[in-house]
Amino acid sequence: MRRSWRQDVMFSALLLPIVLGAPYACLVEAGAGEPAVSTGVERVSNAEDYFPDTVGLQWRYRGEVVEGPLQTIGQKGFVNISTVKRTDKIKGVNVNVFHDTNPGNHGPSDSYYRRDPAGIVYYGSEPGTPIEKQLVPYQIVRFPIDIPSSFQQFDRKGLDFGNDLDGDDQNEQADMHAVVAVIGKEPVTVPAGTYPDAIRIEARMTMRIMLSASGRTAIGSDVMTAWFAKGAGLVKYIERQELPPLQSDRGIVTEITEELESMTTGPKTSAFR
Repeated sequence: MRRSWRQDVMFSALLLPIVLGAPYACLVEAGAGEPAVSTGVERVSNAEDYFPDTVGLQWRYRGEVVEGPLQTIGQKGFVNISTVKRTDKIKGVNVNVFHDTNPGNHGPSDSYYRRDPAGIVYYGSEPGTPIEKQLVPYQIVRFPIDIPSSFQQFDRKGLDFGNDLDGDDQNEQADMHAVVAVIGKEPVTVPAGTYPDAIRIEARMTMRIMLSASGRTAIGSDVMTAWFAKGAGLVKYIERQELPPLQSDRGIVTEITEELESMTTGPKTSAFR
């Protein structure tokens, strides 16, 4: 069954890709190779260990989706298994392929990532969306990792939304703005166990949709909080999507949570080049 435009727009495969867009101006911004510039900033040693990439690694997550207008809430449980399947090439660039069986309860998908000394770059997914295809590639993690720090992920205007929402036979246009912030280290407990020093990353995206028939602007947001543990990778995320009312509907709020149940190791060969 085809996903709705709401799912197409707001669903983000994290690392999902961590998509975002928000106000962390108070945080120190540190780029690849740049020294920390403020007292109290901690540089994470061996940051790549928080994002394991071995071909054959597999994570099993327990998930829950809570969704609905304010007074009508539906709740669904699901399971997602994420596996580093293989390496591949996209436009001559070596990437690794993550296969997820049911991320966010949206059905199977493949996602493509490249890691290098500057960080991790997202190269899109299959099946992808019209908006995503205009945004990729973009960075989702920046090395070295400083706590606290933040960077603008993208700021794109006038994108083809890929759908006609107001029935005038014209696709709407959208502006997309996203920011990633590294908040700190903290303990997190999931079914797989307790991780005392997980890195907490918050990803925020703002989407402004220009409705061509009325000239009205509808604003949606996606906020994802994710915890990464050394040697284990992503152990938990919470994603909250707020979608504006369009025409006769009342808008919708969706909260998605996935927690690590188990992790299986594979052959000790890096998927990244």
